Amino acid sequence: MSTTPGRKQIHLAAHFPGVNSTTVWADPRSGSQIDFSSFEHLARTAERGLFDFFFLAEGLRLREHNGRIHDLDVVGRPESITVLNALAAVTDRLGLAGTVNATFNEPYELARRLASLDHLSAGRAAWNVVTSSDAFTGENFRRGGFLDRADRYTRAAEFLATARELWDSWTPEGRQRPFVHSGPQFGIEGEFTVPRSPQGHPVVIQAGDSAEGREFAASAADVVFTRHSTPEAGREFYADVKGRLARYGREPGDLKIMPGVTYVLGDTDAEAQEHAGEIRRQQVSPQNAILALEQIWGRDLSGYDPDGPLPDIDPDPDSTLVQGRVRVADPVGVARKWRALSEAKGLSIRQTVVESTSRQSFVGSPGTVAAALEEFVATDAADGFILVPHLTPGGLDDFVDRVVPLLQERGVFRTEYSGTTLRSHLGLPEPVWKG
Repeated sequence: MSTTPGRKQIHLAAHFPGVNSTTVWADPRSGSQIDFSSFEHLARTAERGLFDFFFLAEGLRLREHNGRIHDLDVVGRPESITVLNALAAVTDRLGLAGTVNATFNEPYELARRLASLDHLSAGRAAWNVVTSSDAFTGENFRRGGFLDRADRYTRAAEFLATARELWDSWTPEGRQRPFVHSGPQFGIEGEFTVPRSPQGHPVVIQAGDSAEGREFAASAADVVFTRHSTPEAGREFYADVKGRLARYGREPGDLKIMPGVTYVLGDTDAEAQEHAGEIRRQQVSPQNAILALEQIWGRDLSGYDPDGPLPDIDPDPDSTLVQGRVRVADPVGVARKWRALSEAKGLSIRQTVVESTSRQSFVGSPGTVAAALEEFVATDAADGFILVPHLTPGGLDDFVDRVVPLLQERGVFRTEYSGTTLRSHLGLPEPVWKG
């Protein structure tokens, strides 16, 4: 596939935008987050760029702010695996990764859906395993918010192990055998209806940074989707998680670490920096700045001027003002840091939010961005990247047109797909059948 021997290869994936504050809905080029044409456009662009996979996030309840639907958030999106099944028909090699919750689903039903996607896509399915313990989300389900936070990875680990038992209940030769699973979380038995799929097991993605999340990734995941997108933080996380693999009999290449990152291109570095500033100001509108502040403070701050100073009151650590979003672990500590930054630089509320919430981006000319991506991977800060564009659905177009060819010239990115399955794209071993 025309790469340079000895140079570490970069893995790339595309995140469909729309479930985070990265997306700029006010841009006239911004399209629908529901129409199939949007999903198809981004997926076809990613495949044209020879990306490993297309990634869909998902939420199980519309998030609320101060008792109302958060109107600056995406409201409404089709179910992930349904979308990916449709994309399997309009793509040929691109991996198809869906986020599905291990707390509010059951192993048999989800294992069946994922195996079906793997068949329909000829071996391109992936499952991003996420968990939830909050009662707010649980109200949409029969059991409600029954799961203690400390138990969420316990259930997820057994859920994944049970799904793999179901996938292994069909032999590689195509013989079906009854399954029996008896554990603390699940007690099921019967016959799995879907034959062993092309990958054996769909690729498993995990996105957790806690000690439990890192251990779960090392023991069971194929890909880690992380927020560690600065070189220093990336290298620490990379060394820590890869260092845990040996205790599970795994090699460093058995797990790919891929942070979610943004990018901004320009004809020159200066032009790109100017464009990046414009994008950040669009992402953090005056209204969004107050809402971001309220997420930390847990108080109604609608009376504050976004161009004025930060509140001098402390956050409410027991607030339920924001529902459906992960609550900051130490809101008082975060508020203290934001105040120090604001006072040191003379920043307003909006300016503080812009500076404090900006993700690490690769900003510059195509050549500058290509060099930075290569350096990041070459120094073991990551194995690749999940790109999070700021526009739906055309936000990936310029990267594929202008950066991918430079990565190919450097010999660090494929010029064609060498295999047909997502496992082959990622260089992952085939799962060992456990009969």
